[in-house]
Amino acid sequence: MSASFVPPNVEIINFPRTSVMAFEHRGDPVGIGDSIREFIEWRKQHRLPPHKFATYNIFYDDPGSCPPNEYKLDICVASSGSLKEEGQRIVPKVIPEGRCAKIRLVGSDTMMGAGIRHLYSHWLPNSGEELRDFPLFAQRVKFFPDVAENEAITDVFLPIR
Repeated sequence: MSASFVPPNVEIINFPRTSVMAFEHRGDPVGIGDSIREFIEWRKQHRLPPHKFATYNIFYDDPGSCPPNEYKLDICVASSGSLKEEGQRIVPKVIPEGRCAKIRLVGSDTMMGAGIRHLYSHWLPNSGEELRDFPLFAQRVKFFPDVAENEAITDVFLPIR
């Protein structure tokens, strides 16, 4: 962890069941920027602005320990479920309800890796908690271009039993 990383407080919360439309990025993490741009265009076409419809990421893999061609990430927008499936890249999914360890990170995405490592490597082994069968996910509470990168707010959720 970097010397500037201060471990955030971990809060146990009950996350509500949340329907989302997920843009499925599959493959090299280098291409995530292109996936985000395509997702933003789709989101604009469907009138789903971030200030009204929450933005989530579902992390299936660690980009540092996964072969690039096998990497999986979903870029999601909360939805009422009334949108129709948009082909193979944007599909309806559900983030299930349940207990989660939650941390809030402020600043650029460079802090996210350190926060996630802290959850898995330090907090989880000392918490007495067990993982549940759903990947780690994040809610982008405030993000660029609405706020400066150093003012971005991301809530990270680690599903636990």
